[in-house]
Amino acid sequence: MKEITYQNKKIKLPVNLVNSEVSTETVTRQNQFSGQSIELPEFAAVIYDVIIDMNLLAEGYDGKHGMGTAPQWDVVRKGLDWFRRYFAKEYMVLLD
Repeated sequence: MKEITYQNKKIKLPVNLVNSEVSTETVTRQNQFSGQSIELPEFAAVIYDVIIDMNLLAEGYDGKHGMGTAPQWDVVRKGLDWFRRYFAKEYMVLLD
């Protein structure tokens, strides 16, 4: 799924999600460094999880092949841009 309707707005998703991942129910995520928590819709939490996972994979790849060479950085950048656009407050707590 590449688009979701949330709060009467159509939102293009930066990654494909399966139907089980597009719930708009609220869940909580915690910043791994600061410990701050914030609530967000589950579909946004899944995208946050993808960003964190891809970041870890990219760092591992870069460690072996050179800084900035991992293909996963494209997914990370798209996810960060998406969060800044649609969930700025949550971005500031979780990803800034």
